[in-house]
Amino acid sequence: MERVINTIKNKYLIAGVAFVIWMFFFDRYDVATQVSFQQEKSKLEEEKAYYTSETEKIEQSIKDVQFNPNEIQRIAREKYKMKKQSEDIYIISEVEAPKKEE
Repeated sequence: MERVINTIKNKYLIAGVAFVIWMFFFDRYDVATQVSFQQEKSKLEEEKAYYTSETEKIEQSIKDVQFNPNEIQRIAREKYKMKKQSEDIYIISEVEAPKKEE
């Protein structure tokens, strides 16, 4: 019993325990903060991967437009509604049915 009391009274043990408690709960970079930083980091890495792939797709489409006349024609027809002299264009758009209020 005396050994336990002496261990508890040990100033190095008390200082060590106080330090660990301070670092885990009260410090500026405590455990909860570190976890939230890691979650934000992983989210930002996912966004980076997404935007990198989107950039590659856009660069590829720019290359296609620069060197492929069929691609230029397709974009002109789809995006800018251009047509040849002998063609007729019909634009079909979907309209949502009005929602009934209950």
